[in-house]
Amino acid sequence: MNDVTRPDTVVLVHGLWMTPRSWEHWVTYYEGKGLTVLTPGYPGFEIEVEALRENPQVIADLTVPETVDHLAAIIEELATPPIIMGHSFGGVMTQLLLARGLGAAAVVIDSAPTEGVHVTPVSQARSLFPALRNPANRRRAVAFTPEEFHYAFTNTLTAEESRRVYDRYAIAAPGAWVWEYGLFANFKPGPQETWVDYTADRAPLLFIAGSEDHIMPPAVNRSNAKHYHRSPAVTEYVELEGRDHWTCAAPGWEAVADHALEWALAQSSVRSNVG
Repeated sequence: MNDVTRPDTVVLVHGLWMTPRSWEHWVTYYEGKGLTVLTPGYPGFEIEVEALRENPQVIADLTVPETVDHLAAIIEELATPPIIMGHSFGGVMTQLLLARGLGAAAVVIDSAPTEGVHVTPVSQARSLFPALRNPANRRRAVAFTPEEFHYAFTNTLTAEESRRVYDRYAIAAPGAWVWEYGLFANFKPGPQETWVDYTADRAPLLFIAGSEDHIMPPAVNRSNAKHYHRSPAVTEYVELEGRDHWTCAAPGWEAVADHALEWALAQSSVRSNVG
């Protein structure tokens, strides 16, 4: 017989220019609902934000394959498949993890696109320009200035509110990732490291986009979701009005967290054979 068990663990995957600290509100919020919450960092991100700012080479040296392997190893150690949620480039990581057969259900929030998504709104190009304006940034960790961060991440906040977010959470991002998997990824021949099989079966997946997101606008998430139209798996898309890229911690973040969790719990099932 089959037993259906509600997932008891949520894995939260952060994006670029961020660390696991960016999920701190969601951790306590979901733990208050009786869930175990994991916020694995990328390899080398075991140190705090301030230490990463002092040692950006850790960031510059990161690769996507080693990061996905690192996250997959953590999830594979769990007794039952968890709900996986990823923000921004963490949304790419989440899609890559689902493609490996991991997770009971997944939610990607303001996701960066996997390979083959050809939509590039003007606000996205402007947001990524600080990393793309100098080819030497491919070998560097690239940070936003407070003003650039305000445009890309926190455009619904005041400059003062944005600066407080920047001071607490922002780090540099691996420039190679922005170059290789950003605006120019689709001009490279052959499958890249962020390619997924859009036709394969996998756990249910929800895309959440914010109407005011500059760096990963709704058009990007909508196109990414549509790429899965030939998959037998559940794929859904929702757009939240008035939300920017900092939606997971901007005022009203609880509604985003509730929507993500309620959808994932409704869609997921963990099945184990008994007898």
